[in-house]
Order: sequence, then C-alpha cells, then structure tokens
Amino acid sequence: MPYDPAMTARTPTIDLATSRKRLWQESVGIAVSATGFGFVYGLAARGAGFSPIEAMAMSILVFAGAAQFAAVGYVASGLAWPGVILLTALLNARHLLYSAALSPWLRDRPAPRRAVMAHLLTDEAFALSIAHFQRLGRADERGYWIAAIASTFIPWNLATLAGATLGGQIADPSRFGLDVVFPAAMAGLCVGLVTGRRELVAAAVGGTVGVLASLALGTGIGIVAGGLIGPLAGLLVPSAMAHERAPLGTPASAERYAMPGGPHFETAAEADPPADDGGAGT
Repeated sequence: MPYDPAMTARTPTIDLATSRKRLWQESVGIAVSATGFGFVYGLAARGAGFSPIEAMAMSILVFAGAAQFAAVGYVASGLAWPGVILLTALLNARHLLYSAALSPWLRDRPAPRRAVMAHLLTDEAFALSIAHFQRLGRADERGYWIAAIASTFIPWNLATLAGATLGGQIADPSRFGLDVVFPAAMAGLCVGLVTGRRELVAAAVGGTVGVLASLALGTGIGIVAGGLIGPLAGLLVPSAMAHERAPLGTPASAERYAMPGGPHFETAAEADPPADDGGAGT
C-alpha cells in the first residue's frame, strides 16, 4: 500500500527555519555519499565504453542511481537496449509508490513544476522531503528542491564528471583494481535492498535463473530471464510469510534504498513512547 501522509499526520512540532536547517544538515551526509557513488558510476561507465558526455547525459537525463549502475552493466554485457530499458524500469518501479505518497502534499503545485520534481525524485529526495513535510505538517516546495538538488543531483553529477574524466586517463584500470568497481558496487547495493523474504527469494531465483540461462542461451537472454523471473518469484511469497521490515512506498523503504547518511525515521514505538507510570512497581 502506498504511504499515506494522512495516516501519520501530526501537529507541527517545529518551525520552518529550524526544519530547513535540519534538512540541510541531513543533506550533507547524503551529498558525501552521492559524491562517492557518482564517482564510482563515472568510472564504471567509462569502463563500459561510455564517453564522458554519454556518462554525463545519463546522469542528468536519467538520474536514477542504482538503475544507472545496472544499465552500465547491461550495456557492457551486450544486452540490447529494449532489455536495458525494461529491466531498469522494473528496478525503478518503486518510484511510482514514492510519487503517489508525495502527491497529496504537492497536488496544488503547477503541473510543470511537479514534472520537474518527478524527474528529480530519488530515494534520498523522498526520505528527506517526507520527513521535512511531516515535521512542518505541510508541504514546503523549497525544502523539496533542497532535498532533491542540493543533496543528490549536484554532487552526483559533479562526481560523475570527475569519475568519467579520470577513468579515461587510466590506461590499465585492472592495475588499480578498478575492474571490480562495478560488480563490488552492485553487490553492496543489492545486499542493502534485501528487507524481507520476498527480496531474498527474488535475488536467489533471479541469480540462479540468470546464471543458468546465460550458460545455456547467452548472456543477454540470461540477464532478461533473471531480471523478470526473480521479481515474479518474490511476489509469490505470501504477505504473512514476507516479514517485510520496510514495505515499498514507506519512508523506511526509502531509507533502505537510499545512500548512507540519510535521515532516520522514527518507528511508532520511538515516536510515541509509553507514558511514565509514575514508578509503579518500584
């Protein structure tokens, strides 16, 4: 179920200036992480044969974080563009839920501005902005731009440029271990995305099918087969058995998908601790 801000609406507990100050503070940690991941993406893109202009164009026009890493790997393996588009679209499908969760807060904004907001929507932007809106009890468009542009878009793209430029100057990347940058980064991202049995089943089935199909039918077919069959297998896990700690579309989900350094969302127990019983029993 998409995250509904009305379900957790609270009386504002903080003024606008203070909340924006906290937003900037939270953005710093994410910006540092975005810089590191963007640099690695730039290196990986160059290793896959992208020119600096192509790597930058993807970061500016696609701006999809983990999906960009995946796309670089698919291109390097020779997968056809329709397969690249399909699999990266599946990977980013969670943004449909994020945008649905933000829609009630931003519905009165002009459509062109909301379109730009949608383009800049990331896990980090969602996590930061929804927390900011909840603190205020209302939307703050400037706060959204801070969360989307300052924390991620600018540092990610500057780092992409640095990585893509530096990557082209290294004659033999394997001498520095840069040939394992992409698989190592993707492995780390994948481990962080497992939040329950559904993801675990999807990863296991997708990986197994992908490897077997690649050996039998070719790499391109194996990637598509694993990318499609794995998620379908995960969806077959009953909700009662899923044990999801961060259902898609919730702030907790954004925390899991986002880069390190983002805000922490209070659980119900943290937000509403039990009242003091006056020391009963002591």
